[in-house]
Amino acid sequence: MLELGRLQQIDPRDVWQHEAHDFTPWLLENADVLADALGIDIELSAAEHPVGGFNLDLVGRDLTNNCVLIVENQLTATDHGHLGQLVTYAAGTDARTVVWVAPTFREEHRQALDFLNNLGGEDTRFFGVEISVVRIGSSAPAPLIKLRAQPNDWHAQVTAATKSTAQQAGKAPLYREFWTRFLDRVKVEFPGWTNATKPQIANWFSMACPFKGGSYYSASFAAGGKLRTELYIDFGDEELNRSLFEQLATHRTMLEEVYGGSLSWEDLPGKRACRVADYGDGDVTNGDLHDEYIDWFFDTGRRLRAAVDSVAPSIRLG
Repeated sequence: MLELGRLQQIDPRDVWQHEAHDFTPWLLENADVLADALGIDIELSAAEHPVGGFNLDLVGRDLTNNCVLIVENQLTATDHGHLGQLVTYAAGTDARTVVWVAPTFREEHRQALDFLNNLGGEDTRFFGVEISVVRIGSSAPAPLIKLRAQPNDWHAQVTAATKSTAQQAGKAPLYREFWTRFLDRVKVEFPGWTNATKPQIANWFSMACPFKGGSYYSASFAAGGKLRTELYIDFGDEELNRSLFEQLATHRTMLEEVYGGSLSWEDLPGKRACRVADYGDGDVTNGDLHDEYIDWFFDTGRRLRAAVDSVAPSIRLG
C-alpha cells in the first residue's frame, strides 16, 4: 500500500522567533502567499511604517481595488490592543483594505471584523487571516493560511450597484459578466498575471507590474467605446510619476520595437497619473464580442509586459 506522510503542526514562534525582526520581514518578502489567500493582487512596500507616534507593521497597495492596503501581524492570539491598532492605522493611512494576521482568532475579534465589514460596505475590506506552520516528516516548514473573516461580497455588490449613477448601475452586471469570463481565461492562459478570484463591477481590472508602490497594468473599457491596455503610473507623487514616465520614454524605441507597434504616451499634465497605453475598439454592451475583447486584452497585455520587462532593469525609482 502507498505510504502517506503525516502533517505535523509547528509552533509559528519556532519558525519566526521575533514578530518585528522575523515575521514582519517574512510577510514583506512573501506577499504572494498572502495574496493567494485573500484572492486579490497586492504589493507590500514597507515595514514599520510610521502612523502618528506608532509604527504600522506593513503598508502597500491592493491592486485589485486600487487602494492602500495595510497589514497588522502578530505571533500570539488576537487581542484588543491589536484590534485598536488596526483601526487606528486604517484611519491614519486612509486604507481601504485592512488585513490582520495572527495564529489564532478569538471569536469576539472575528465578529468585530464582520461588524466593520458591514459598516464599510464595498469601500472598505477587513480580512482576518490565521497563519499556522506545518511540515511532513523532515520537510521544510510551510505556511498554512486560513481566512477567518472577509468582506461580505453580496453586501458589497448591492451597495456598489445602488450608489452608482443610472448608467453605471446599468452596466455593472455586464462588467461582472465580462471580468468573470476574463478571470476564467486568465487562470488557464496567463495564470501568473493575477491572484484575483472575484470579478470587478467597474470598467477596469488592474494587475501587478514590476514597478512597486504606485503603478500597475490595467485592462479597461475607456470612454468613447474604446478598449485600453496600459501601464498606469500613480505613486501619489507627481515627481515620482514623472521620473518613471520620463525614464520609460528614453527607451521608447526599444519598448515599441518589442511591443510590435506604436504606444500612446500620456503624461496627463495637471492630473495625478501618467500612462503608456494602446487602444482598440469595443464596448462592454456588445456581449457577443466579449471573447474577442479578451483576445485583444491578452495579446496587447502579453506584448506590453514583454516590452516593459525588456527595460525594467535599467529603471531607477526614488
